Formats: sequence, C-alpha cells, structure tokens
Amino acid sequence: MDNNNHLKEVEGKRVHDHFNNKKAAISAARRIMVPGPVIVGAGPSGLATAACLTEKGVPSLILERANCIASLWQLKTYDRLRLHLPKQFCQLPLMPFPSNFPTYPTKQQFLTYLETYTNHFGLDPVFNTTVVNAEYDHLSRLWRVKTQQGLKQEETVYLCQWLIVATGENAEEVVPYIEGMDGFRGPIFHSSSYKTGELFRDKNVLVVGCGNSGMEVSLDLCNYNARPSLVVRDTVHVLPQEMIGRSTFGLSMCLLKWFPVRLVDQFLLLMSWLMLGDTS
Repeated sequence: MDNNNHLKEVEGKRVHDHFNNKKAAISAARRIMVPGPVIVGAGPSGLATAACLTEKGVPSLILERANCIASLWQLKTYDRLRLHLPKQFCQLPLMPFPSNFPTYPTKQQFLTYLETYTNHFGLDPVFNTTVVNAEYDHLSRLWRVKTQQGLKQEETVYLCQWLIVATGENAEEVVPYIEGMDGFRGPIFHSSSYKTGELFRDKNVLVVGCGNSGMEVSLDLCNYNARPSLVVRDTVHVLPQEMIGRSTFGLSMCLLKWFPVRLVDQFLLLMSWLMLGDTS
C-alpha cells in the first residue's frame, strides 16, 4: 500500500469513528484530500511558492479569502503607489519583470505582472475561501485545514501533509487607540483605506507615521492642496533614492556582503548628509 492510500485509509477510519465527537463534527463538512501542500494566501509569496513547487512537479492548492490574487495590492493600496525598490529586487522566482517596465513599476504594472505570472504557471487559487482553523493530527500525520467559503459560509476541510502560510505581515490593519480619538468629529482613515487626496483638498490632515505609506500619503495630499502634518515618534533619516549612480537599496545590499549593518548604516547616513544636508 503506497503512502497516499495509507493516509486515506487512516483518515477514513478516523472520520467514521462516531465515538469521537470532534471527528464526527468534521465529517459533517465536505472533506478534500490534497496531494501536495495547501498554501494560504494568493499574494506574491503564495504565488511564488506555488510556482516553485509546480516547477519541481509538486502539486499544491492555494486558498485565498478575497476574490482575486494579490488582494492587498488590488484593494488596499493608494492610487499613486509604485514599487519602492528597483524591479530586479521585487521580481518573483523564475520570471523577471518585462524589460520595457520602468525601474520602479506602477501598481497596475505590478498587478499585470502577477496576473501573467499566475497564468504562466497555471496557478488556480480557490477564491472567497477563509481559513478559520488549522490543526495537525499526529496519528494520521495530516493537517486539517478548515475553511468557510462564499456568502453561505459553506465549510470544507482540506487534508494535506504540508501547510504553508503566506498571508503576509500586513494582512490586517492596525489602528492604535489614541486618547481623545472617540471625541474627534473628523474622519479617521487607516492608510489601507486611502486612495487619493481628492477627499482632503484644502483641508488640514494629520498623518501618523513616516513609513513608506505615511510619506507617500503626505506627498499625495500636498498634490491635492491639502495641508498635511507628519507626526513621528523618533528621529527620521531621509535617504536619496540613488547614490553613486545606483539605487540606495542595491548599494546597501552589496555593501552588506562585506560589512556589518552598523557600518553600512553609518556610510549611508554620511552619504545622505553630503547629498541632502542634515535631515534628522
């Protein structure tokens, strides 16, 4: 008996054990045996993982809670977004960006690239499917991935030997509570809900945080004649996009092959000071 048939036999016996309430509950849901890994998330990481597995002849199944690939890029990003790093540092495995794409592709160009990537490797994510629970069964040596699908929240349990979570570190928005926020009468937005500065034209806007999103949202607000104020909790060092004729990120990656992070940081700050002056 091969390994897959053994696993199916063990699973079949466990599911039909009516003395085990937990397994009896699972048997009420539709069960699907997956011959390869289950990948949670159809963003760039999930797609890249599935493509690499496909290239090695390993089947996989991608589960995605939204109705599209790269849902964060498609649904929760502002209109002016571009890649913040040169395209060669952002391309997925086995397929570079088209040569006619600019160094910093736009949001739509990146999404087009991901669609092409998905089609090229024949990836077929299961959309509108939310993973609500995942447990490893040591007896059958299988993961039980419980999902709810569609408006009816139909339950399905996927059984697999390997589980890969590719949901990303920014999948959920985080809005910290600030004293007095409850009494503020103006609109409060998380950057994932921001699209364009048109809504804030000629208004005073407070932007909290100076990461990539905070900086770009502030610039976009200025382009719409809003008056943004940027609040940060620590010293901010502004680096130019390029140094010595190459991208600052690419230069730092090259230097890190030979020098510790501390020295590379000091070098970049020195170069920034020479080029831009004191930005602290």
